[in-house]
Amino acid sequence: MAALKYLILLGVILIVAWWTFGRRRPGGSDDNADGADRGDAAGGPPSADKSAAAPQDMLACAHCNVHLPRSEALFDADERAFCSDAHRLAGPHSGSQP
Repeated sequence: MAALKYLILLGVILIVAWWTFGRRRPGGSDDNADGADRGDAAGGPPSADKSAAAPQDMLACAHCNVHLPRSEALFDADERAFCSDAHRLAGPHSGSQP
């Protein structure tokens, strides 16, 4: 009877280990839907994702000097970059930064 107890315990440990570590194998289902951290089928390093964004220029907001990517910036008529519509409407900051 004692051997059966240890056999059941070993089975439970193996099931938990399989469920925990088996989910992280390449090609297996994991919590990361885009699979960006998975390697190739041979177990190598992660391959370059074609949907990854190319590097962008960073611009400083003319009002608060916060840096943001060009694609997220809002521009006024003079092509000055702003981080939000409120700062665009307020215009560039005049005076020294604190």
